[in-house]
Amino acid sequence: MTPILAAIGAKALYLCYIWLLSAITAAELSRSKGYGEKVGLGSGLILTILGPLIWLAIPPKDATAEWNERKPWQRRHKPREAEMTGDAAETGGTRTAISK
Repeated sequence: MTPILAAIGAKALYLCYIWLLSAITAAELSRSKGYGEKVGLGSGLILTILGPLIWLAIPPKDATAEWNERKPWQRRHKPREAEMTGDAAETGGTRTAISK
C-alpha cells in the first residue's frame, strides 16, 4: 500500500500557512510593544500557535511603545495636516507635480 501524497500535501500546505501567519502575527505584536520584529518573528516561528498568545501577555517595553496608543485590532489613522512635515504641510497639500 502506498499513501496518497496529494492528501498529505494539502494538509502540509495548510499547516505551513498557519505557521507563517502565526510568525507574522507574533512579529507585529512584538514590534508594536517596542521589542522589535526579530524577537517576535523568532518566537512565532519556533512556538507556532503559542507565539502570538505569549506576545499578547507580555507587557510593552516602555511608555512610548505603539501598543499604548493603538492596539493591533484598531485601524491606523492618516496623519493630519498639522502632523505632516515638509512641502505638503506648507502648501496645504493641494499642489501636485503638474501644477508646480
